[in-house]
Amino acid sequence: MSWLLAGEADTVRFATWLAPLLAEARPRLVALRGDLGAGKTTLVRALLHALGYPGRVKSPTYTLIEPYQIGDWLICHADFYRLADPGELEYLGFDELLAEGTTCFVEWPEKAGDYLPPADLTLWLRHAGAARELTVGAATPRGERLREKMTNHFTKAR
Repeated sequence: MSWLLAGEADTVRFATWLAPLLAEARPRLVALRGDLGAGKTTLVRALLHALGYPGRVKSPTYTLIEPYQIGDWLICHADFYRLADPGELEYLGFDELLAEGTTCFVEWPEKAGDYLPPADLTLWLRHAGAARELTVGAATPRGERLREKMTNHFTKAR
């Protein structure tokens, strides 16, 4: 399933639509793939706000990992673009963040090598002129259930 996001306002609308489904499913790992400037950070920022995070959402480009607490739900936003070696993730304590009950949004997951478990969801963002095409994939049973709910929810919303 894919969506065409005409601009930032569409990205925010998509995040607002997706947020309750994520809150219900609480995926462990959501991989974000796409070229530089494809909108990965914009999407996560919009998702965090749609999920109820009231504060500033910083890009984790330099810190690598930014945690956000929303009620009893810990969400981390990671950007591995600057990761030199997957072994750095152990030093950063990333496996502790992958504990059950935490959701991690990871940009540039390919930089982690085999360190990450399979992503529940993968969101691909591709440039489509001035717009972005967002495609969803799933690699776990939890992700498949969430992807199916997204498909059903989208069909009803149309």
